[in-house]
Amino acid sequence: MAATSAPATSTSPRSLLPVVVPGQLSIRTIRGRNGPFRVGFLTTPIGNFAVKDAELEQYPEGKYDGEFVVRYIFLNPIPMRDGFKFEIRCNLDGMTLFGVDKLSREDIRSFTTHDIDPLDEELGKQPAATPAKSAKASKPAKPAPVQASADPLVDTTPFGVDAPPPAAVAAPGSTEDGDAALFGLLWPLGESVKLDSTIDRRALRAQIARLGDLGYALDFKTQEWSRQAELQPA
Repeated sequence: MAATSAPATSTSPRSLLPVVVPGQLSIRTIRGRNGPFRVGFLTTPIGNFAVKDAELEQYPEGKYDGEFVVRYIFLNPIPMRDGFKFEIRCNLDGMTLFGVDKLSREDIRSFTTHDIDPLDEELGKQPAATPAKSAKASKPAKPAPVQASADPLVDTTPFGVDAPPPAAVAAPGSTEDGDAALFGLLWPLGESVKLDSTIDRRALRAQIARLGDLGYALDFKTQEWSRQAELQPA
């Protein structure tokens, strides 16, 4: 997984030399106004952390054992009705996964029910570690569209936000030309495809949805999407 920028937060992340630690990453799917999104909780010997990296968008719910490259650890504020609560979050530079189990009821209860879609976080505020975009943070927010589509292939860009790349606005039932625009340099697709999680999160979700329509499935060990007939048993 390629390095990603620190997520939006009012607390600047504490930079670390990359640390490789064994652990277990629990991933849960939550349905929000933009459609389904995924959040993670990483348990390691050095601590337990919330994970909202775009890479997780590809993975089904489950508990993944593996080794994780931790880049940032920071406190992230979560708005509540009576103020704020803080979660300890980390950014990952990469991971190697060995196996997966289903989430138990206890695992599911451990996730907060008011998780914010990372896409909304990215649109609502800018990372402190990205000076080039800091000027946008001072502009007053403009209202979002009245109804955001749950379909990840439909453009839900709020007014006042830079338009997403063509990949993010491909329509359902995409033609070959639409698929070429959606996948860019990855098109034409081969028997296996490795997505770039550093692209716009809307575009990444659109690519993931389209791969499912085209009969691809994620092999979490190789972190590549392959035609289902080509996948080997775990």
